Amino acid sequence: MPYLLLAIFSSSAIAILMRLSSGKIQNNVAMLAMNYLMCTLLSMGFSGQGSLFPAGSALTLLMGTAQGLLYLVSFLLLNISTARNGVVLSSVFMKLGLLVPMVLSIFLFGELPSALQLIGFVMALTAIFLINFEPGQKQVRMNWLLLLLLLGGGSGDAMAKIFETWGDPSLASHFLLYTFLTALILCLALMKYKQQRIGRAELFFGLAIGIPNFFSAKFLLAALNTLP
Repeated sequence: MPYLLLAIFSSSAIAILMRLSSGKIQNNVAMLAMNYLMCTLLSMGFSGQGSLFPAGSALTLLMGTAQGLLYLVSFLLLNISTARNGVVLSSVFMKLGLLVPMVLSIFLFGELPSALQLIGFVMALTAIFLINFEPGQKQVRMNWLLLLLLLGGGSGDAMAKIFETWGDPSLASHFLLYTFLTALILCLALMKYKQQRIGRAELFFGLAIGIPNFFSAKFLLAALNTLP
């Protein structure tokens, strides 16, 4: 439980810093790149091994690369959805992504949820239905962008569960390193394509956000070893 509480605290710190950066930055992708740079540096510091690719790290590299790609895709979907659907709806569906690792745990890993967890699951599905329901319509019209955001964010979170089950616990820091390094490279490539630059605000807030972002992922991995 302490690791889960620390992960929640770290996530809250990210949200606070993101809110403080609002109106001060000009380039979200540049700030995100600096965030992943800090996460990459911290991952390297916590890896505990000198080699970037230690023996038996192939599977860890594959899972970390997949999670890094999902992280960036989720961020881009969040940006698009926020512009079209607003902050509230987009944030709600991003959080509802918790349904993805829960379903994965049930059908792939055989983890049966408690009665209370099942109630929460049904409530989340009901929320999705109600959010997409428009008065006067005979049927529910699904907002596919919001559903993609849910699946993208949830799939990124699910990779932590996949690593915890099939990965090498001794390579947990390398898993995070590969994750954040992949996201950093993709961010820099996107900035290069759009010919964007990094300003002082993007540098400051990006590096600041990277600290709780790294520890949020690290504490979540630690919590998965003791909690369902």
